Amino acid sequence: MTQDDVTNSAVLTVPTSLEDAIAQARGAAQAAIQAGVPRMVVELAYSELKGLPVAQQFYPALQELGLVFKVYFPDAGAAALARRDWGNPDFVVRAIGELHSEMEPGDQAYLFVEPSSIEVNQVEEMCAQAGDAFVIMLNPKLEDVATIGIGYAGRQLRDRFLSTLESVYYLRPLEGAVLLRCYPHPWQVWQETEAGYTLLAETPQKPSGEEIDRVLLGETAPASGASADAPVKGKRGGFLNELQGFIRALTQ
Repeated sequence: MTQDDVTNSAVLTVPTSLEDAIAQARGAAQAAIQAGVPRMVVELAYSELKGLPVAQQFYPALQELGLVFKVYFPDAGAAALARRDWGNPDFVVRAIGELHSEMEPGDQAYLFVEPSSIEVNQVEEMCAQAGDAFVIMLNPKLEDVATIGIGYAGRQLRDRFLSTLESVYYLRPLEGAVLLRCYPHPWQVWQETEAGYTLLAETPQKPSGEEIDRVLLGETAPASGASADAPVKGKRGGFLNELQGFIRALTQ
């Protein structure tokens, strides 16, 4: 296999449905686990998305790797609902801090579904107890400024814990664009065009809103292989509309 073949086989594209996005997220998490990334975040940044159906499509990533794992939800009601909907699976599904939710030496991975800033201290403690096991935060809401604050305590929490979590998958639909990170690829800004999506820029760190605006306005150099004269739709559609449809289907 030539270097060009390797490059072409690793080409990343914007997913065309929520199911494709979750499958892409599974692959990113598996690649990160195989590379030894200990603490990771998987985030489909869409406010209406429900954690339970996403988790149901995501946890097979751990089964496919043959890992012994536990799944944690923020409360006992959500955990009980998951056990019922998933047909009482043969892995542990518990609430954070619930009885019999302890981490055990034989565990190889832990999946936290939508942990919030209310549980952040418990989650931090559990991550410390996890040892060498892999930890995945699925659509976390840990960094709520109203809860953890913006002062010294909030900065300490970010430096001590939140900064140790690596974003291995991130998907956010924007106005006529998509921000995507799929491990091991860098962060990418894609723009919606008449022909689909065009890769505009890549960056090793998550770009700020201002940096994304500059990319979309053409004030930065295009990414390698990007077309400088692709026609822009300039409206919300395509992927976002499809994503809304899949969310409705999953949450009905």
